[in-house]
Amino acid sequence: MTWLVWRQHRAQFYLGAALLAAFAVVIAITGVQVADQYHAAEAACAAGQGCRHLGGLFLGSHAVGFLVISTLGAPVLVGLFLGAPLLAAEYETGTTQFAWMQSVTRKHWLAVKVSWMLLAAAAWGGVISILVTWWSGPDNAQQLDAFKPGRFDLMGAVPVAYALFAMALGIAAGALLRRVLPAIAVTLAGFIAARAVITLLLRPHYMSAVTVTYNVLVGYTPPGSYWRLAQGVLGPNGQTLPQPNGVDYLDGIPLAYLPGSCAAPARGAATVPASCSQALAHFRGFLTYQPADRYWTFQGIETGIFLVLAAALIALTAFVVLRRDA
Repeated sequence: MTWLVWRQHRAQFYLGAALLAAFAVVIAITGVQVADQYHAAEAACAAGQGCRHLGGLFLGSHAVGFLVISTLGAPVLVGLFLGAPLLAAEYETGTTQFAWMQSVTRKHWLAVKVSWMLLAAAAWGGVISILVTWWSGPDNAQQLDAFKPGRFDLMGAVPVAYALFAMALGIAAGALLRRVLPAIAVTLAGFIAARAVITLLLRPHYMSAVTVTYNVLVGYTPPGSYWRLAQGVLGPNGQTLPQPNGVDYLDGIPLAYLPGSCAAPARGAATVPASCSQALAHFRGFLTYQPADRYWTFQGIETGIFLVLAAALIALTAFVVLRRDA
């Protein structure tokens, strides 16, 4: 009976690997389609058939929506399908005891298994990064959004770190829980929680953000692919103006703060009366952002965080297997 269960878990393991390979193929094929669509549109633009809103090709494309959603969750797949069952399945079937009664030591047994899985995870994360950087290159060049959450997470070095963390989390969960399904559930929940906390709470503060104020009539746009954290308007007394819904604005300022002469420009009039311009001069826009030249610094910081977490989880796994089960 144990032999049959062991073979079943092996079959599930290989099925997981096959699903990961199939997922990578689908991402690659869809990426080719997106790149072909963009280059066809670009060729039509060059031929004089109109160049407006090439970015809409990406924003309105179901293929791109599929790619973005899929690749955001892709790193955790190695933890779910390969990491969580790695030790949990062995404990469930009792094959660990069989292996340890042979000439193979616990340390060697664990090192070989974990090393191969971490290598596979790094390769998986690298594939994700290369594919996404390739197919999204034209869109990033036009939209300048590579630094924004949802795009930052898909390119550069961080997908490799995410995959390594997911794998380490799955292995540690399997070692602690010794059951495949609970280990998979904990891996998924832990990965989502870690990504959410770091993306929303830590990443904006890796380095002190830059805040600039500017003339609302002129506006201000930082160079390159910057990451906007906050933007608004300061009143004459330096207070931040609320931004209610359902009201008319002129240059980001609710009309309630402006003279009546500003009502027509707010509704699309071509000229701004002098009295309105004088009133607008007392307001300043502000923008808090991370500059584009910090992109790779942030990539390095976040990669380091997830590598440290992965190393801690592997150390925990080693403690459980080599010490607690000794």
